[in-house]
Amino acid sequence: MEPLTSPLLRRAHPAAQPETVITEAEVTALVALARAQGAQTIAAGSGRDPLALTSVHTVVQAWERAGGVCVLELDWPETAASWLRQATRFAEAEPDLWIMLGPPLGWAQMTRRLLWSTPWQPARTLLTGAVSDRRTLDLVGLHNLPGIGGVTSDGDTWHLGPDDHIVTAPRT
Repeated sequence: MEPLTSPLLRRAHPAAQPETVITEAEVTALVALARAQGAQTIAAGSGRDPLALTSVHTVVQAWERAGGVCVLELDWPETAASWLRQATRFAEAEPDLWIMLGPPLGWAQMTRRLLWSTPWQPARTLLTGAVSDRRTLDLVGLHNLPGIGGVTSDGDTWHLGPDDHIVTAPRT
């Protein structure tokens, strides 16, 4: 278990999955999951990849059509010196839930900065399928993400349960 000593990944990382536009099933499941958790407000963040930006706009529009409020839509670079400015703005939004998208490497380093420097809480965060892959979560370390959850591109939900086990639930 690697302790989180810096937001920057210093070790080799697995090749990132190619980014894809978010699926309708994913958006539907994400909105339903956020509503089931009692959220009224979200802050949505993604990398600056064009597909990620399109996906985050799709999520925000669906959330607002469902009657929710997006208090912040933020993007971050895939590589940066520290991600401190973006992490601080993201955490200070104080939504009911944070929703995060890919690409995976940028997400992992942004998440490490959130953990390192802000009061952000993984248990109040939902991830899309682009960053719900075990290899991507391992870039941050499951032990650093208690209670985080999300959806797969098929619309299945998951959350990190006790003892760092990923618990999945099929669509209903």
